[in-house]
Amino acid sequence: MPHTFAVSQAVELAVVERSGFVESRHAGSAVVMTPDGAIAESLGDPSALILPRSTLKPLQALAMLSAGAPLEGEALGLATASHSGTDRHVGVVRDILGAAGVGEDDLGCPPAWPLDRAARDELVRDHAEPARVRMNCSGKHAAMLLTCATAGWSTSGYLDPEHPLQVHIRDVVERLIGEKVAATAVDGCGAPVHAMSLFGLAKAIHRIGTSSTTSPFALHRSAGTLVQTVREHPWTIHGPGRPDTVVIERLGVFAKHGAEGVLAVVAPDGTTVALKMLDGSPRAAHVVALRLLERAGALAAPDVADAVTGLGTTVMGGEEIVGAIRPVF
Repeated sequence: MPHTFAVSQAVELAVVERSGFVESRHAGSAVVMTPDGAIAESLGDPSALILPRSTLKPLQALAMLSAGAPLEGEALGLATASHSGTDRHVGVVRDILGAAGVGEDDLGCPPAWPLDRAARDELVRDHAEPARVRMNCSGKHAAMLLTCATAGWSTSGYLDPEHPLQVHIRDVVERLIGEKVAATAVDGCGAPVHAMSLFGLAKAIHRIGTSSTTSPFALHRSAGTLVQTVREHPWTIHGPGRPDTVVIERLGVFAKHGAEGVLAVVAPDGTTVALKMLDGSPRAAHVVALRLLERAGALAAPDVADAVTGLGTTVMGGEEIVGAIRPVF
């Protein structure tokens, strides 16, 4: 049987406190890597297999670059994104589709409403319908179509695990995580998502987050460009007021969350955290990751405290703050 998470292997990472009463607890696993790639701290069981969900996107985007996809600037940010579906996000996705010579109906992701409330409200007022281009993974899918068009691969069936695009992505993923993919599942957007250990995910994100644009190795140069691009355009990877964008803007980190409580963050000095919440809830992930980076000396406590104010972790009682979602360490 594959080695997957069990309750006995997880440790408590965060609690939800209301009026001094702990009403919920979040358990999971986490790993902290030093700037030079050593394991600084291990919590729970990071050797257990996880599905990284959208935290896989930086790896997928890097694979697309290595296949020749002409992605740069905001388009590269959207290729890495779980965006909130604003008009600004959608405009860039449509540009990518145009460069690929395909249309919105060619996207393999399902139609969706934007995650951004203002954008959704405007569409509802206009009597619009959910659209593929508004789905939070549409940037990745548009980039996949562009990669196929550039490499001479068919854009039809591009989500099939045996399509040349997906075979190439899997090969690059295995190079980055330093292990064989343990299993392949179907992500919420319809694309393949590969099972790996949390250690493997941390290793890959650390490699990407510490790469240089002047590296003698092409893959590392591309990784350095990807991270630099996201830090320069933090709105692309998530959206206004959303957690990844908030921590990138306020702390200069590289951050990518995934569904079911997965998150990876690289501090400016290269210290890296990857974590998985056992219950799948994302609400405590960012505050836990930032606390681990603070404890490792990679982020200053006042800066972390400032960033946390933008993460919506306060617990309300009527119109008053009566508690918070907070790490246990």
